[in-house]
Amino acid sequence: MKKRIFFPLAVVAAVSVCLGNDSAPAAFVLGNGIICVRAGSVTENLMEKFRSEAPTNSTGGIILDLRFAAGGGIPTASTTEFFAGRKSPLVILVNRQTCGAAADLAAQLQATGAGLVIGSSNSTGAFQPDIAVPTSAADDKIFQANPYALAITNEPAPVATNTLLSFVDHTSEADLVRRKIKDGDSDDAGPVVRAEPARPVIRDPALARAVDLLKALAILRPAHG
Repeated sequence: MKKRIFFPLAVVAAVSVCLGNDSAPAAFVLGNGIICVRAGSVTENLMEKFRSEAPTNSTGGIILDLRFAAGGGIPTASTTEFFAGRKSPLVILVNRQTCGAAADLAAQLQATGAGLVIGSSNSTGAFQPDIAVPTSAADDKIFQANPYALAITNEPAPVATNTLLSFVDHTSEADLVRRKIKDGDSDDAGPVVRAEPARPVIRDPALARAVDLLKALAILRPAHG
């Protein structure tokens, strides 16, 4: 007589939540030479994708987006060492759905001081972000599909784990010039300023904070030699 094995529903639910997705890692370049690598699962393909997009160390910074990322087992030592050994500053984006090898990779990079973690603590408490940006899973999905989109959902965001300034929308210099002229504050005796096309605004709060941080570090590095 064969024995039947029953798994508690909680265990099945936990496994299903941490499946992640099998989509290939995606990499794209933001302003100032910042490379953003988005992974659905932490595998060796993650390093290969980065190498194909940024074969040199001359980048303005790296954003490793591990929101909704999973991965079986634990991250290989080569994967951890690869990102920890980069000369460019590293920021890791996480959320409550970051689990498995992805959560372990974020925790290891944070513990060694190789990268700064931004986002929400995951559901198992494997790590605590250095900068808490509480967003809902529904909004995170919208932002990952289009970081310039306005995400408005009814799903509540997780509670922040540390003090966080409210997200301030970025305004370009061109917008400030146009606003000044519209309000009648322009100086007739001053030089004529040609307004430049407004740059798209990153609405994804976690990604926007990562970009701002890397830009600030790029400014500070030359100042400190």
